[in-house]
Amino acid sequence: MNKSYLIKNARIVNEGKVVEGDLLIEEGKIAKVDSSIGPKSSNINVIDAEGKYLIPGIIDDQVHFREPGLTHKGDIYSESRAAVAGGITSYMEQPNTKPAATTIAELEKKYERAAMVSLANFSFNMGATNDNLEELKRVSKQDVAAIKVFMGSSTGNMLVDQQKTLEEIFQLDHQLITHCEDEQTIRTNLEKAQAQYGEDIPMSMHPLIRSEKACYLSSSTAVKLAKKYNSKLHVFHLSTAKETELFSNKKPLASKRITSEVCVHHLWFDDSQYDSKGSLIKWNPAVKTAEDRFGLWKALLDGRIDVVATDHAPHTLEEKNNKYLSAPSGGPLVQHALTAMMEHVHNGTWTIETMIEKMCHNPAILFSLEGRGFIREGYYADIVLLEPNRPWKVSKDNILYKCGWSPFEGTVMKSKVTHTFVNGHLAYKDGQFDESQLGKRLLFNRN
Repeated sequence: MNKSYLIKNARIVNEGKVVEGDLLIEEGKIAKVDSSIGPKSSNINVIDAEGKYLIPGIIDDQVHFREPGLTHKGDIYSESRAAVAGGITSYMEQPNTKPAATTIAELEKKYERAAMVSLANFSFNMGATNDNLEELKRVSKQDVAAIKVFMGSSTGNMLVDQQKTLEEIFQLDHQLITHCEDEQTIRTNLEKAQAQYGEDIPMSMHPLIRSEKACYLSSSTAVKLAKKYNSKLHVFHLSTAKETELFSNKKPLASKRITSEVCVHHLWFDDSQYDSKGSLIKWNPAVKTAEDRFGLWKALLDGRIDVVATDHAPHTLEEKNNKYLSAPSGGPLVQHALTAMMEHVHNGTWTIETMIEKMCHNPAILFSLEGRGFIREGYYADIVLLEPNRPWKVSKDNILYKCGWSPFEGTVMKSKVTHTFVNGHLAYKDGQFDESQLGKRLLFNRN
């Protein structure tokens, strides 16, 4: 049975405003939001949130939790736990596991597993291949977030590189999401680097191998196809300023057919840090120049980029501590995404209202999420309390990822997540978890 909570004296951040007020949670939902709410009974749990922000739970539309098949790196339990500690209450996980989720049967196995172990709410995307079109046509729009298309390097057979297949996929009546890097451009660049450096390619070559050209060629192809077929397309993890030119800042967001996302690491790091961070900041697409980072921020703030996500993709340090050709791309981010983005609130890059728009409201609107992403009466009580001035340092002893490391190690974060409610259940409080209730499968309001 769900407990009732009354959160008092909070700075509620929602729909472009910050207001002082109270929030009542009953039966897992937001029962009331008002300037002052008195407890109706002595059974209510009262939390004084004086000085804290109360925000909707973060919705991360792109994670890799590594289950099944890669669970030495992370698993649904471990990574959803880290996510909840970081204020992420809902996530959408990607299909490139082992086996890949390229059949409805494999996809449903992931949902079944998450229902047993995930502390956060969940959805799992279906993966496209060159030969599973008939299966893709059967994917539910109401309880599967999207169909994922790798238009660039991937694992197994998930690289969709046949033009005829792409044309058919872009005619599907479902939310499409794409990873955009042009495979042939990457291969050509890699051959040149190998000819120059042999096995000792410097990590700083990564953004030149997985180059601006590789990204733009693929992103522009995806956008062109979406315009041709009026597809509902969301382009993942833009990494270059040039790509942002492909997108519109048309409002409202719900009317946009073509949308885009940027990840925390592309807003934080740039190529000047490869010498110090090495493979720890090796992602696909690559972290690129400071000018690209600036361009991504500009597009995020003017509305051409709609969502901020993590692309959380853990690997072990043993795997990461290899030479360029063997070190895998990706890194863990869900525990630190919110506090990292709050650093940019502190330094004046953006406002907390805009941060909540891009990390909570917009993912909910874009995917037509049912009852989440906003502080609204009747919505699920996915709620986070955030203390804006409580500095702490990211270190090995407070990292919750199964892989045990973070690219933010040594960084002092000014803000701290103190409480995370998932469906009205206080799942996390000041470093302690209550795992007696689990997250729910996300549902989508689509015809």
